[in-house]
Amino acid sequence: MQQAVYAFLMILLTFACFFMMAKLYARLAYAFLIPVLTSTFLIIVILVACKIPYESYMEGGKWINSLLGPAVVALAFPLYKQREFLKKHLVLIVGNVAIAGFVGMVSVALIAKWIHLNHSLTLSILPKSVTTPVAMAVADGLGGRASMAIVGVMIAGIFGAMLAPYIFRLFGVESPVGRGIALGSASHALGTSKAAEYNELAFSMASVSMTLNAILSSLLAPIIAWLLFR
Repeated sequence: MQQAVYAFLMILLTFACFFMMAKLYARLAYAFLIPVLTSTFLIIVILVACKIPYESYMEGGKWINSLLGPAVVALAFPLYKQREFLKKHLVLIVGNVAIAGFVGMVSVALIAKWIHLNHSLTLSILPKSVTTPVAMAVADGLGGRASMAIVGVMIAGIFGAMLAPYIFRLFGVESPVGRGIALGSASHALGTSKAAEYNELAFSMASVSMTLNAILSSLLAPIIAWLLFR
């Protein structure tokens, strides 16, 4: 009974922090105040200040994690609504996602080699732009570490969602299709969430790009790793 109450309190803490940070973001609308980043920081501060172990927090956190599956399935609805557009531009979308995934992995690999990053760490962050479960599986298959893959995914997602508005403004990207593909391909779920702030078409493009990038990156990552690190 006590464990159930503790789990409920941790869930309540998570929702309260996210709700407050979402309200703050809606009021100020600064890109660096995205709720995922600020609420995570606030929860960490509270846990440290109250000396609550991470394991204890996850008594409730694991129930929130279980909602990830239904949330991903829910992405199918906007895709269905945009199905005619997707059919019409399928080749264009797949081509752009493939290029984005390839450039994303090659660029991080070359930078890692340039700064002489540890080989195992490089392989871990290679699939940084795909969703966490896929990134963990790809990193593990390449000989990297799944735990470090999660860090890479979080960094790519947070910074992509934060910097995207400034990059779009700098290069004059106004198309919802372009914005959606860029966010979904580079910043997975967090980018898709950011795309929803523009319009439904951008959100749909980000959703399908995130899914396609996960599939294509799973195929491309071993080839890129073999070519660059053989």
